[in-house]
Amino acid sequence: MQFIVYILAYPLLWLISILPFRIFYWFSDCVYFLVYHIIGYRRKVVRENLALALPHLNNAERKIIERKFYKHMCDMFLEMIKTMSISSEEMEKRFQVTNLDLVLDYAKKGKSVILVASHYASYEWLMTINPKIGFQGVAVYKKLANPYFDKLIRKIRSKYKTELIETKQAIPTMAQNQRDGILSMYGLASDQSPKLDRIFHSMEFMGVEAPVHTGAEMLAKKYDLSVIFVNVKKLSRGHYEATFMPIADNPNEYPNFDITEKYLKEVEKQILAAPEYYLWTHKRWKHRIEK
Repeated sequence: MQFIVYILAYPLLWLISILPFRIFYWFSDCVYFLVYHIIGYRRKVVRENLALALPHLNNAERKIIERKFYKHMCDMFLEMIKTMSISSEEMEKRFQVTNLDLVLDYAKKGKSVILVASHYASYEWLMTINPKIGFQGVAVYKKLANPYFDKLIRKIRSKYKTELIETKQAIPTMAQNQRDGILSMYGLASDQSPKLDRIFHSMEFMGVEAPVHTGAEMLAKKYDLSVIFVNVKKLSRGHYEATFMPIADNPNEYPNFDITEKYLKEVEKQILAAPEYYLWTHKRWKHRIEK
């Protein structure tokens, strides 16, 4: 059944990917109308999250952000499909990096890094920087239930020389790369809610006390990896800009959880600057700690 679903869906995905951008975004507007107004996909979750994270705004202001978010979300997921066929030249124009030299300096020093990102703006198009960075790009991701779509995702991302690994493969992959002397940049989006059996620390995130992921910090300390945050901004529809920011060059010099908190404070700044570009459909505060 999974194969049949894939076979039926693939031609449609390819057709979407080759649409001219003007028609592509018109199609995205249609998807937005269906997802938001007809299906109401996770609308209750989004409203609860916005009320928790942005209590200083009134209902009307949050409703504006809600609608903008759904429009952006539809753009973003369709842009991931667009990656199937988009040219490198076109991608170069649409996803730009302001300070690539910062990353290249780490490569010159022979220092592998962990790149911490958030579910904000175009986290999917971040993979397009891999051919420029002087590292083996490795992205830690959650495997899709449908093996055929999972293989497609791997194929799309391998176009930009990204190696995808599951969370359980992170430690053995890092250990092996370290033994082999392979300079690597490990990409992790660590701003979502951790599993209950993986909770080691909690903090205020967007004013709400909740458990947070600490895996990036633990791995950085275990393998002495510098930690860099990437701040992605949406400039206009289909155009993004990424800026790298050092978080910790020598992670073992920092107290436990300090790196995690420093990273999440940067994510907060992103969200407050333009909240409509954050992925509000996740149950980020489902394990929140009531005061």
